[in-house]
Amino acid sequence: MGSVWEDRTPPLGWMIDRLEEIDPNIPNSPEAIKMFGAAGSAYLEKYGANSNIFAKVAVKTRNHAVLNPYSLFNNKLSIEEVMNAPLLYPTLTRLMACPPTCGAAAAIVCSENFAKKHGVEHAVTIIGQAMTTDTVVTYENPMTLVGAEMTQRAAKIVYEKSGFGPQDIDVIELHDCFTPNEVITYEGLGLCGEGEAEKFISDGNNTHGGKYVINPSGGLMSKGHPLGATGLAQCTELVWQLRGQAGKRQVEGAKIALQHNLGLGGACVTTMYQLG
Repeated sequence: MGSVWEDRTPPLGWMIDRLEEIDPNIPNSPEAIKMFGAAGSAYLEKYGANSNIFAKVAVKTRNHAVLNPYSLFNNKLSIEEVMNAPLLYPTLTRLMACPPTCGAAAAIVCSENFAKKHGVEHAVTIIGQAMTTDTVVTYENPMTLVGAEMTQRAAKIVYEKSGFGPQDIDVIELHDCFTPNEVITYEGLGLCGEGEAEKFISDGNNTHGGKYVINPSGGLMSKGHPLGATGLAQCTELVWQLRGQAGKRQVEGAKIALQHNLGLGGACVTTMYQLG
């Protein structure tokens, strides 16, 4: 995605400049791939994790997508297929990146009084929402440049507002534009401790039968990422999950749901939903 003007600084301009300050030898590639690829590499280096965790997340997500008729991709993947796909960036292959797509989503938001007046059943309530943006902390390293710290702040606010914490969540839709970002976001949302994502993934705590079901829709990685529609598609999926209308991908007994949506240059939005 290129800039459409030449007379002002593009939104990602300062981020790319800072990334190249941190690592002058960073490989040349499209901006989004460069940003999230560098963040993934930084995570592996900092915590000594195996790069196959990014492939494991892709496999998990595609397993979910097989059950979603709205998903663009619905064939299963193996770790070997993901790891051996064309390389976009060191430690980042094509099957660790979401596809840019067309798409649409919609949500109707109304007051509680309106819902009661019109006999709306199985209503889902927004019990907390927060938006954060860039600060000086964003400059620190490749992971903060792609929103890790914005995510932490947004999550903390929404947990305080809603009165529910990570331990209370049943189902999550998060912004997995690249699988390294999903891994980084696990920790940003407090789903596991710092540096613990590898064990979290290996223990299956991001899928059915584990602690959380994350991106039961197949996420951006499998549904596609139509930019403006992405956040509302996450909302739609979580409403279906809480209403018990998600078909074969239904998370059993889901009562509390968390949504995480991210954009560089830059904002993060977290939303907590509850049935009833």
